[in-house]
This record gives sequence, C-alpha cells and structure tokens, in this order.
Amino acid sequence: MSRALPKYNKRRVAVIGAAAALALSGAVVVNSALAGESSKSGSTDARTLAGPGTVACPDVASQLPAIPASAQAEVDRNLALLQTQIDEANKRLVDTVGQGGANFVQNAILGPLADKRVSTIDRIAISIGRQGTKPQGLDALAPCALDTGGVAGTGEDAGAGDEAEDTPGAEETAAAGAGDGAAETGDEAGGDAAGVGTISCPDVASQLPEIPASAQAEVDRNLALLQTQIDEANKRLVDTVGQGGANFVQNAILGPLADKRVSTIDRIAISIGRKGTKPQGLDALAACTLNK
Repeated sequence: MSRALPKYNKRRVAVIGAAAALALSGAVVVNSALAGESSKSGSTDARTLAGPGTVACPDVASQLPAIPASAQAEVDRNLALLQTQIDEANKRLVDTVGQGGANFVQNAILGPLADKRVSTIDRIAISIGRQGTKPQGLDALAPCALDTGGVAGTGEDAGAGDEAEDTPGAEETAAAGAGDGAAETGDEAGGDAAGVGTISCPDVASQLPEIPASAQAEVDRNLALLQTQIDEANKRLVDTVGQGGANFVQNAILGPLADKRVSTIDRIAISIGRKGTKPQGLDALAACTLNK
C-alpha cells in the first residue's frame, strides 16, 4: 500500500532534482569548454612546431624499381628509417630555434640529415641489387630542404634501421688511395686548423683482422675515405670559426663525421666478412674528438 509523501518531502525531492539537473548541465558545459580548450591548445602546438619550418625531402619509395620479395623487408626497414630521420630533424628544428648563425640549419641539421639519407638510400639500392638490378642515381634524392611555409616534408613509411651498406658510393670513388696511418688525425689540414684545434679519431687500420686478398682493395679505399672525412672536417673547423653556440662543433662537425665513419667502417667489416670472419665492434671507433 503506497503512502503519499508529505508536502515538505515533495518540495525536497523537487529541489534535489533541480540541483541534479543543474549539476549535470554544468558538467556538460564544463566538459565542452575543456574539449574546446584542448583542441585550441593542440592547434597552437601545431602552429608552434611549424614556426621554424619543416624539413622537406624527396620521396624515395616512389622512385624504386620492382623490389624482389627477398629484399622487401630490408627495403621497408630502411624506408622507415628515412622517415625517422626526417622526424628527428624536424624535432631538432624546434629544439634549436634561435641557435647559431645564418648557416646553422644547413650545417647542423640539413647537412647531417643528407649524410644519413645517403647511407640509408645506398642500403636500399644494395638490398635490391642482391637479387635484381641495383637502381642507380638514388643518391640524388638524399638532400632535403627547409620549407618555411610549414608544409611537412615528403617522408617515407615507418620502421627501424638496418645493417650498413656493403659497397662504396660516389664519395668513396673519389677517395681511392692508401689506408690510414698509425693514427687518424687531422695534421694534414695545415697550420690554419691548429688555431681552432684539430680532429682526432681512433685508428681503424690497426684494429682490423687479417684481410682477405679479394677484399684488400675495397678495404684500402674505405680506409682512405676515413682520412678524407677527417680532412674535410678539419677544413670545416677552419671555415666555420665563430659560428654557432657552445655545441656547434659537436652538432655540425663531430656528429656528422661520426655518422659517416660508422657507414665507412661498416663497409670495411662487410667486405672482410665476405671471404672471412666479419670483425665485430668496430663501430666503437667511429666517434672522434676535438684537440685544442
């Protein structure tokens, strides 16, 4: 048997119901406002990131010939690495806004990016060439540009890196000659370099195992290239005196030099490994230092 509520109870229920409705509508308004703020904040972040510009690179995937099935996974990994490199360069653009002089972006970001892309693109060409015709001229796709209009660069697909390439590119052809000396240093750069310091790198030749006769010429070419890279870095030290901030030499000279040396040292190890035991751990010799 139902009982009628007293009048004051009915009033209480009505007040509670109204309060609940008001709270609910208020929550909707607050949530809507927060959602709008979050969206606005996101667009602000996007605009902020686009402020220093973005890196635009030629598309590599669209320029490749038919890829053998056995090379597909390796090609995909390196296409992914190209995109990772672009993403890292774009992040660096944001992190270094206002640093360096007029050539900072070219020297510290675009230049090193092109070096990395040359190595990665070469690995793609080599992997295709193992089971098919090696594509030529892909290195022309390595240089990137700064798009100050905020339009994202043409990237590749996503993924991770791969083992280094096993044949020298155009740079190596120009560097044919003898191997390293007892120590890889920049003394050949001349007296001018002494004023700003010289670059000293670990000696690679002395750390190599017995070299198969069939690999000797290729090893010699790459040992010569290691010295050429040091000479170029020492020249760059002289040419860029006074540019950039405290980290300029590391970011624009020593860092890119280490990237080049990793690729060159890997080629040495791979060439030895074709007819013998591939030496391990040589990448530890890639990093160089500045001697003042």
